[in-house]
Order: sequence, then C-alpha cells, then structure tokens
Amino acid sequence: MPTNRPIILGICGSERAGGNTDLALEYTRTLVEQRGAEFRVIHLREHRISPCSPCGDCNYRTEPCGLRDDMPAVVEQMRQADGIIYAVPVHGFGPAHLMQVFIERAGVGYLRFQRPLANKVGGIVITSRRYSDSAVHSQLVDNLLLNRMILVGSGFPALLRNTAPQPALTDREGLDALDRMVHRMVDMVGLLRHHAQETGLPPLPVDDRNERTSRPARNSVPATEDEGAVAQSLA
Repeated sequence: MPTNRPIILGICGSERAGGNTDLALEYTRTLVEQRGAEFRVIHLREHRISPCSPCGDCNYRTEPCGLRDDMPAVVEQMRQADGIIYAVPVHGFGPAHLMQVFIERAGVGYLRFQRPLANKVGGIVITSRRYSDSAVHSQLVDNLLLNRMILVGSGFPALLRNTAPQPALTDREGLDALDRMVHRMVDMVGLLRHHAQETGLPPLPVDDRNERTSRPARNSVPATEDEGAVAQSLA
C-alpha cells in the first residue's frame, strides 16, 4: 500500500536467520517506527543474486546487467527508500559473502548508470565477534560515498560485538551508536523532504553521469535549470 511516511530500508547481508545482524535490524525497526517512519528489510539470503559472470564487459556496457535474477527488484526497492542501512556480519576478516556479491553486482551492473541512490541517506551496521569490524565498516562507507549518498555523522560507528555463542544485543556502546545513527538518519530524511516540499528542488544537484565517461571541465558545463535556481538562491 502506498505510504507518505519516510521509508528506511535495511539490507541484511547475513546468511543466518535470527543471528546478531537480524537482531540489530529488529532493534532498528523499533527505533525507526517510534519516529513515525516505515522500516523495510531485504534479507539477501532470501533472494537469488548471481555473482558477477566472466563476461568482462562491465566497464564498457551502457545498460544494466543482463543476468536474470532478483537484482532488479532489489534495486527498485532501494530507489523507493529515503534511507538505506547496510547491515552485515564480519566473516573471514571481511563482509559476509552475500553482501560482497550484492555490492559488486548492484554497483557495476545497475547503480553506476544513473546513480539512483544519490542524495539518499545512508547508514551502516556491522556485527562481529571482535575483529575487523572497522575495516568492513570503512569498505561500506566507500561504497555509499561512491553512490553519492549522504552519511550523517553520529559519533562512533554502529559496531555491535558479541563474543557469546548465542545471538544477543549486549554491546551497550554499540547500541548507543546505533541509536544515534538511526535518529540522525530519520532527522536528515525529514530535512531533505522538507526542503523538497518548500523549494521543489533537489537538496543537491544530481549528476547522473557515469564517472568513467569523458566529460568537459566542470566550469565549462552550462548549469541546469535546477542548478541555476540553487545558485541564485545562494547569491
């Protein structure tokens, strides 16, 4: 059913149902819904997402990947969201393979052509036992920035550690960081929506060109109507 409420989408890269990452996203759901926004979750384990094939034409093609799987439907849900949270456990000193396959396939096969995630608010939650969570967090930060998303500063990153054999949310400091991140994401979504309603303009110019293509120097490109209006409003 269509909704006018802000939508925060959690993308879960854990293979384990009911594990620490699932618990973190359910905790996130509570925070988001308390703010009056809608929270949706995509569990990558429930979708058929093919690893990139050896075709080798990703850097030259001009249209989305032709492999048939669930990737287009997942990308469409990302388009509809106001904010997106990547949630993933650390496996083998890196992100769990479902998330790694997803970010490779989504980025090279779909998102690079129009950058549909530009100006959406991004967040990251990492679950781990005790190691490499900061490194995995940094990798996903780079991915969100590549897609021209907006990351809100929220103090410490949302790194949730659990050394017990059973899934549990026992990392108080990590949960505090998650609280701040989620509230600031919802606040930023509200600010961006208010700006759009008041001005009819995007909050930032959306440059949808593939950065691998040749282009003239920035100062030689005529301003678009939206960019001109923004510049005039700042004059």
